[in-house]
Amino acid sequence: MPINIAESIDRLCYRYPSALVDAVVEHEPGRRIVAVKNVTVSEDFFQGHFPGTPLMPGVLMIETLAQVAALLLVDTPSGQAFLRGVDNAKFRRQVVPGDRLQLEVSIGARRARMARAKAVASIGDAVVAEAELVIGLVPEPAGARPGVDLHTTAIVHPGAEIGAGTVVGPNVVIGEHVRIGRGCRIGASSVVDGFTTIGDGNEIFPFASIGLIPQDLKFQGEPTRLVIGHRNVFREFVTIHRGTAGGGGVTEIGDHNVFMAYAHVAHDCHIGSHTIFGNAATLGGHVTVEDYATISAFSGVHQYCRVGQHAFIGGFSVITKDALPFAKTVGNRARIYGLNKIGLVRRKFSPETISKLRRAYRYLLHSNTSRALAQIERDAALRCAEVSYLVEFIRSSSRGVGLRRPSRRLEEVLEE
Repeated sequence: MPINIAESIDRLCYRYPSALVDAVVEHEPGRRIVAVKNVTVSEDFFQGHFPGTPLMPGVLMIETLAQVAALLLVDTPSGQAFLRGVDNAKFRRQVVPGDRLQLEVSIGARRARMARAKAVASIGDAVVAEAELVIGLVPEPAGARPGVDLHTTAIVHPGAEIGAGTVVGPNVVIGEHVRIGRGCRIGASSVVDGFTTIGDGNEIFPFASIGLIPQDLKFQGEPTRLVIGHRNVFREFVTIHRGTAGGGGVTEIGDHNVFMAYAHVAHDCHIGSHTIFGNAATLGGHVTVEDYATISAFSGVHQYCRVGQHAFIGGFSVITKDALPFAKTVGNRARIYGLNKIGLVRRKFSPETISKLRRAYRYLLHSNTSRALAQIERDAALRCAEVSYLVEFIRSSSRGVGLRRPSRRLEEVLEE
């Protein structure tokens, strides 16, 4: 039966700071084990024991045998073993560089927290040391999971699935139908519940609430879902609700998003990737937020609205119509303040594309929407994927788009 020596030795509470077992050659689980240790002149302890006449100390002989016993006794990844006592130790000959120790340990009486082991170290057919070891055992905590750093105060339903490398902090509550990927961090006192699937590398900070029922009076407890992608950040007190049957049954969040403290995502929302939500940014139900959008602090988006790609929503804004892509939308009620040039430059949009988008918005701000769209589509110089997406976004809007102009002079708005 294969054994990972490095992982297994790490379960021994008290030991020399390096593994003293090189290989396992025989293993009868729970009964007997035979290991080897190659003694070389490069061992650290030979520097002082003794100079000119290197000898392996007897205490390290016992430590080596204790490590072999730990390999045999600790049955679970979260359990540990420690050397509690040594009886009838005998050292029959010296161990020097070049020797190959054969280490045999057999288990005698064993209880839940203690075991006795007969340990013998030999070179060839000659016994060099033997002892009876008393090994203390620290059993695996109740509810522990292999590969998961699970705090003892966390409450995790046995039906929940948690990927390897995930850290679950103090007082976390994880429900029965939750699926969490690899390498996540779940902060103290946060709650993850419902039919919630979370990808790899997500970080949930303390007191966040993920996957609870929606704040919709029509919700009747139906098994709706929340699906979260990879490498998102949910800061303190963020709330993300799962879907409703009437809204499609699922709330979706993509990858690489940041939700700052107190942000809220309501039921049946669909969020793309690389978005940023400022502190207390709030989405009503059924909202769609597309890739690379930014919704600044204390802004609210009305239910059923859309926020386009690379849109920037300024702080304290109220969005009641679809927020146009590539644009700055700010205020209560929101007005459009031209192109989100800073965001586009940061995301490596070419000067040519930015110029085409600027001219398209000039049409939109100078004419009524229908006439502006016709002018944009007739202008061959504006043809590019981004302008086509902008036109389609406006034409497909069911709530209408936010093209309300600011009160100051249009020339100042367009001036960059």
